[in-house]
Amino acid sequence: MSTSDLVEINQLLARYAVNMTKGEVEGVVDVFTPDGTYSAFGDVFTLDQFPELVAAAPQGLFLVGTALIELDGDTATGTQPLCFVEHSAHDMRIGYYNDTYLRTEAGWRLKTRKMTFIRRSGVHDSGIPHAFEAPTA
Repeated sequence: MSTSDLVEINQLLARYAVNMTKGEVEGVVDVFTPDGTYSAFGDVFTLDQFPELVAAAPQGLFLVGTALIELDGDTATGTQPLCFVEHSAHDMRIGYYNDTYLRTEAGWRLKTRKMTFIRRSGVHDSGIPHAFEAPTA
């Protein structure tokens, strides 16, 4: 396991959180592979849907913990805790991301990111279906 790979992946994940907090969609897209996906709300979203997905998301602070990462050559998997604080009411959402990573010519990138929410009841789920209206083709 390479310390430099772990540092690079954690910096990648920090860029995701900072760009989400700032609402900078292009910075969010840049941390993914070109065929990367984000899963939540019972759906899988491709990079071309990110501008609408990020615009529909509540604004606020994305607080992330250090990811637990398993390296395997040029691929890796990981889990990263998340506490999202909505900006206007300071309501929180908590959960974690399950990720896959790929080493590319541009460095490590997220290939898949799947959100799991932790509810007050203790249930872990992917979110309320249709919380985001995916564009129809």
